[in-house]
Amino acid sequence: MPPRTTLVWLAVFAVIVLLGTRGSGLLGRNEDERLDASVTGRVVRVIDGDTIRVRLDDPVESRTVRYIGVDTPETVAPGEPVQCFGKAASDFNKRLVAGKPVRLVLGRERRDRYGRLLAYVAVEGGPLVEDELLRRGYARTLTIPPNDDRAAHFRVLERRARAGNVGLWGACPAGQ
Repeated sequence: MPPRTTLVWLAVFAVIVLLGTRGSGLLGRNEDERLDASVTGRVVRVIDGDTIRVRLDDPVESRTVRYIGVDTPETVAPGEPVQCFGKAASDFNKRLVAGKPVRLVLGRERRDRYGRLLAYVAVEGGPLVEDELLRRGYARTLTIPPNDDRAAHFRVLERRARAGNVGLWGACPAGQ
């Protein structure tokens, strides 16, 4: 095959590959770019105190969502024991969000290293979930830039819960 023909076929192949992978993330495009900064859905499963599964309204699909700015004691970490107040945090999260419509405000960084969508979560007509977890002592703050818009506010809520020995701050040794 002449060199020019080979180059033409390589160019055609490259175009086909580019078109075929568009939106798959192989070209550096974030598959979540199609999501608005704020989306709605319904909680279909509570995984633990800071992670839920949400059926989004648009696009209609299910996503695992990790709350931004908070960390609750572990209950489902493989090979790890359930941490102090972990079951209580998970149960509270279930009462707060299970089966309810929610609004997700996505972080600047939209996914964590486990592929979970990162969002601030509010129950429709209700409070920001992260605020309630911190206020009632079910969580501690977890600040990971660039998703740190509400970090100062969250620290205030944690300090108040800790000072009042609320939730895990009163139940667990040294707030574990």
